[in-house]
Amino acid sequence: MTGFRPDLRRDPVADLSDLADDPGLADRIRDEIRASGPLPFARFMELALYDPDGGYYRSSEPRPGRRGDFITAPELHPIFGELLAREVDDAWVTLGRPDPFVVVEHGAGEGALAVPLLGVLSRAIDYHPVEVDERRVAVLRERLTDAGLGGRLVDTLPASFDGVIVANEVLDALPVHRVVRRNDALRELAVDIAPDGSFVDVEIDPTTPALGERLAVEGIDLVDGQTAEIALGLDAWVRDAAAPLRHGLLILIDYGAPATELYDPVRRRDGTLQAYVRHQLSDDPYRFVGRQDLTAHVDVSAVQRAAEAAGLTILGVTTQAEALMALGVEDRLREIQADPMTTMEGYTLLRASLLRLLDPAAMGRFRVMVFGRGWPPERAPRILRYRLPRSGSDAD
Repeated sequence: MTGFRPDLRRDPVADLSDLADDPGLADRIRDEIRASGPLPFARFMELALYDPDGGYYRSSEPRPGRRGDFITAPELHPIFGELLAREVDDAWVTLGRPDPFVVVEHGAGEGALAVPLLGVLSRAIDYHPVEVDERRVAVLRERLTDAGLGGRLVDTLPASFDGVIVANEVLDALPVHRVVRRNDALRELAVDIAPDGSFVDVEIDPTTPALGERLAVEGIDLVDGQTAEIALGLDAWVRDAAAPLRHGLLILIDYGAPATELYDPVRRRDGTLQAYVRHQLSDDPYRFVGRQDLTAHVDVSAVQRAAEAAGLTILGVTTQAEALMALGVEDRLREIQADPMTTMEGYTLLRASLLRLLDPAAMGRFRVMVFGRGWPPERAPRILRYRLPRSGSDAD
C-alpha cells in the first residue's frame, strides 16, 4: 500500500539514519533461509510486511498519513471519502435500499476513509473494517465513536450480505514472486544470505509452474534479462473478499495496469517493485526489513480474471480522476467554496489535495476496478459514468 509518491526534487529528504532492520524479524528470516534454502521473494515479502511480531503492517507506528511513510487518498483529504459515499449511496438505491446494507473496507487503517464516508451516508448503512492489526481497529472504533458514528460499526460480518466492498491501495501490498528471463528460460529471483549477513538476490528454478502459466495465459513473453513481479495471491484474495457478497459491488482502487502494459519490455524492463519509507522511494527491498513498505504495481488483467472466477461481473475499469469526476468532485468543490464555514486555509488545502487526487502524473492515474454481483445489467454504477477525453479523441 503506497500512496502518493512525492517529487523528490522539491520535498525535503527525510533523515533515515535512525532506521535499521527489525532485528528479531531479520534473524527469523535468516534462520528460515538457513533451514530451507533461498526463500521465494513472495515469502520474504510476506514476512517483511505481515509477520505478527515484526512485520511492517503489524507495527503500532503510523504507516499511512502525513506522519507516516506514505499518504493515500483518504488521508490526503476527507473529500475522497465524501465522494466515494456517493457511489455507495447510488448502489444502495439501485438495489432497492436493502436493510441491512454494509460497507466492507479492506485495509481500513484508523478510519481516514470511514469517518467522512459514513458521515454523509444514510444511517441505514453499516460499516465493517478489515485490518491485519487489531490495534488499528481499536483506533478506528474510537474515531467513529468520537464522530458520533460508533453505532454504525459491525463487528462480525454476516455470512451473506448486500453492500459494497472497498479496497483502496491494498492489492499492491500482496506478496509477489519475482521472475527474470534468461535466454529461453524463466528463472525465479529468491532471497539468500550474503557472507556479511545481508540479504541478496539469487536465481533459482521457478518454485511453482503457476508463474509461467500466469504469463502464458496473459500472452506475455518477457525479453531476455527482463524482471517482473507476479502476485499469485490475487486469485485467493478476490475470491475470499467477494465470497459473502450477495448483491452489490466490489471496488478496487490501486496503481497498476493491464498485463500488456505492466510487462512492457521497454517501460517495465526492471519490474515495478519499490520500497517506501518516510515518503522516500527506494529500489532496495532488503534495507530496513520490517520498517519499510514493499509494493508492486497491480496486474489489472489478473484481477479481472480472478473476479470472473469468483462469480463477479466486470462492470468497468476507469481511472481515479475519471471516477472522482463522475462522482461530482466539481460540484462538491463549489459547495465547499460557497460554505461560509470554509476558511482560506481549508480551501487551499482542499485545492492542493485535489491536484494530487486528479493529476494523471500522481494519484489521478490509479485504476478503479468495479465488479458486481446481482447488479442490474442495465444500470451503470455512477462511478463509471464519466470518461475524460483521451489523446484528443472523444470520450468512450
